[in-house]
Amino acid sequence: MNTVTPIETLMYYDRVEVFTAQDPIGGSYIGMIVDEDNEVDTYLVTGVSPEQLRMFRSGALDLKTLLLEAKGGEWYLTRANNEWGEPLVLEHQTIPLTATDFLPDEGLVLDDVAIDDLALQQARERGNVVFEFSAEPPETARGHRIRLTTMTGLLNHLQTFLKFSYRKALNDLPPTVRRLIDTSDGHLLDVVVPAMPGSYRVVLEAAKQPDMFGSGELVRALEMLDVVFASADNPDVAEGSLSEYQGHLAGSYIRLLRFLSDHETGLRYGWADPEFSGGRHGGVSMVAAREIVETLSDITHLTTETVTLVGDFDRVNLPTGQWGLSTDEGRKVGKIREDGPSLSGLITGRRYCFECIEEIEIDATGREKHTLYLQDIEQM
Repeated sequence: MNTVTPIETLMYYDRVEVFTAQDPIGGSYIGMIVDEDNEVDTYLVTGVSPEQLRMFRSGALDLKTLLLEAKGGEWYLTRANNEWGEPLVLEHQTIPLTATDFLPDEGLVLDDVAIDDLALQQARERGNVVFEFSAEPPETARGHRIRLTTMTGLLNHLQTFLKFSYRKALNDLPPTVRRLIDTSDGHLLDVVVPAMPGSYRVVLEAAKQPDMFGSGELVRALEMLDVVFASADNPDVAEGSLSEYQGHLAGSYIRLLRFLSDHETGLRYGWADPEFSGGRHGGVSMVAAREIVETLSDITHLTTETVTLVGDFDRVNLPTGQWGLSTDEGRKVGKIREDGPSLSGLITGRRYCFECIEEIEIDATGREKHTLYLQDIEQM
């Protein structure tokens, strides 16, 4: 008698719709409901390779293809007539799966289905804003693992995005309101659950507890995340969707997608405020992340910001193109590109207005490197 034990629910709507399972010797299986009953539900079950399962989790493989790629075309039916999580008895089927009406429609991927409200549950328990995410890089196909560099990279890129979306949320407020808010560390998240059992769903909580104003700016920053990630639904219109957020916010999103593409994974997330009636969800598949990066990689105006500096010219290095300007906010330094304006003739100590483009690079540790490239010079 062949049996499998359910491991993780992947889709749920009133009942378990799709789940993963494992046999007594560690083989992987996928199960999909094919007949619903008040007492006994029937599921179609096939064996899957760990890599196929990872591709399905990442949105790169649809459920129909996953079921049809079972080794030897073998498939089973099982009936869940006991407590969920207990072993299920498999009944081997002899007719081809393609001869049944059990198969789902083409194109059904995991990212098409809303995940559960883990974020809302955690937000209410903690009385704070909660953000949770999961990823399926290649190493997850070999067991419950994820590389440290991948995890830290995801955390760094997500936190950088929230820093810029939080900054935009603040800038959208009237100055009189902005002055009343303690904005220090308002965008920061703390890891509170490194990995939920049986998955790599990481739970993060706002570093600051809500104040008399609640968590409004962080909530608005996360709402921007939802809007920006919605561009993943149609990579062809991503440029237009991101135009409102051009600059460092759009740049941080594109760098996150490039990271996902390079690490061959998608990203799914959920977040909630304790006062919400339901959680918010979003994400991007590995395939969509790659398409958006390829579409936007050469569109530089989306990822850079214009910075205007006024101050006294105090440094120049003509061979390297480096310069310095002493401003009211402190000393600013930058560079000139090969096709940029000339520094020849500028006088040290004289006041100038420098129009610059600021670009950001993030190294492997998550540290940001800001570089100002001079575009135009005006003597004051």
